[in-house]
Amino acid sequence: EEEAKLQNGGFLPCPPSPRGGVGGVPVGTTLEEPLRSCRLRSEAERRGGAPAALPPAPLGFTDVNLNSRNTYEVSRRRSAPEHLAHGGTASAAPAPPQEPAESARRAGIAGSSFAEFFTRNFFTKRTKELKPAVQSAPGWKLFGKVPPRENLPKDSKIIQQEYEARTGRMYKPPPPSARRKNIEFEPLSTTALILEDRPANLPAKSVEEALRHRQEYDEMVAEAKKREIKEAHKRKKIMKERFKQEENIASAMVIWVNEILPNWEGMRATRRVRELWWQGLPPSVRGKVWSLAVGNELNITPELYEIFLSRAKERWRSFSETSSENDIEDAGASVADREASLELIKLDISRTFPSLYIFQKGGPYHDLLHSVLGAYTCYRPDVGYVQGMSFIAAVLILNLEEADAFIAFANLLNKPCQLAFFRVDHSMMLKYFAAFEVFFEENLPKLFLHFKSYSLTPDIYLIDWIFTLYSKSLPLDLACRVWDVFCRDGEEFLFRTGLGILRLYEDILLQMDFIHIAQFLTKLPEDITSEKLFSCIAAIQMQNSNKKWAQVFTSLMKDNKEGDKNHSPALKS
Repeated sequence: EEEAKLQNGGFLPCPPSPRGGVGGVPVGTTLEEPLRSCRLRSEAERRGGAPAALPPAPLGFTDVNLNSRNTYEVSRRRSAPEHLAHGGTASAAPAPPQEPAESARRAGIAGSSFAEFFTRNFFTKRTKELKPAVQSAPGWKLFGKVPPRENLPKDSKIIQQEYEARTGRMYKPPPPSARRKNIEFEPLSTTALILEDRPANLPAKSVEEALRHRQEYDEMVAEAKKREIKEAHKRKKIMKERFKQEENIASAMVIWVNEILPNWEGMRATRRVRELWWQGLPPSVRGKVWSLAVGNELNITPELYEIFLSRAKERWRSFSETSSENDIEDAGASVADREASLELIKLDISRTFPSLYIFQKGGPYHDLLHSVLGAYTCYRPDVGYVQGMSFIAAVLILNLEEADAFIAFANLLNKPCQLAFFRVDHSMMLKYFAAFEVFFEENLPKLFLHFKSYSLTPDIYLIDWIFTLYSKSLPLDLACRVWDVFCRDGEEFLFRTGLGILRLYEDILLQMDFIHIAQFLTKLPEDITSEKLFSCIAAIQMQNSNKKWAQVFTSLMKDNKEGDKNHSPALKS
């Protein structure tokens, strides 16, 4: 029975008939016969009798293959005409003889039967037509969604009609000629919105207003065109000058490498070399020319640099392990103070060219700059480390190898002007300031009197320029070009460059007071170009009463009284 249930969809099959088949139905009978037998049995029981052709069978479901397709086929055939062929015409063959069960079925087909109800309610497929969902985004409230509004947003034409009906005004669109057509230049942002028509729910523009907006838009487009053309010409000019400069650098590099450097001693003072020098050294030979021009009067070797570098590392190690008070007690106070400046180097390196991010901690040149400055403090404990040295050493490191940078750095700071400033020799610094004021009055008399009226002395702005050799005040590429000519002309060019800066901004400085002048000269504009600066430097004449810089400075050195008059009260204090 269990196997029969599994094969019959979970129901017991009808008992077999003596004639064969299931439930008294012969084998080979179509699918209508089992259903017909069930219906006839129910009809006979309702009338109080039993069918003669069929033996009694237990109540239960008949052996019907519960397939929706076959059941649908039964209901379709029951409702379709019996004597129509598949093609839709009457069949020519004679109808087969009908059995008593068939006639009984035809007699009771109009009534309600169990089989018809069974097949219509459980085995037929009925599809429901789904209404299309209304595409409307629901709103939101605090604890759930707000149901969407049933009324859809109104069209602009409907809004316009309602507005016209309410106000009684008719909207007349502007003529097509007034609208913009084929505008070649469209500025960015919302400039062109002035030409657009107002929304339909607002009053339309009048003809005069539309013409005025058109005129305003044309003026804005014209100004934007002029500005774009001006900027394009400026960019084109800059690119043209850059290409020309690169070509000049490439051609000059060939001359320096093949002609000048092999014959340095014989050609360095020639007019041709000096003119090439003034135009700027090619970056590929800049470090080599600087080393040759500065020289090595101190006879420092790479081995000597390694010795002082190892001494500096030992000093750093001792500072980290022990306190500096013991060192001060053991050694002289002045020497200990100078060497204690090793710790100050760490603080100053982080402020060296901060925009480049190469000398700060973790940068590629941090340790290298630290080594060069540390070795110098041990090499010259009488000078030690002074703020501003890190910029000079950084510029040399960018153009030379480590040992060569140290050699050039030590010899450069050994020059009289740098030694006077870094040793803070007040009397010598006052002599340099006095010589600068002589040529300042000679070249820029109006600005000189303006500075005098505010008691603005040269030490306020010159100290920072001289201590860093303009590497902090000027852009790096421009500062390197100043260094080029400084290596050629010496200390005179440092003060000549200062006068060139004052000449470049003379008109601006004449309109400033003391505070603004000091602030402006401490932080120069970043858009300064080498062409403008060097043209102003070339216009400065370093000659006073047929006396050049060296002669003026020598005469000031002989005059012992000159240093106490009208100079730098801040330095005296």
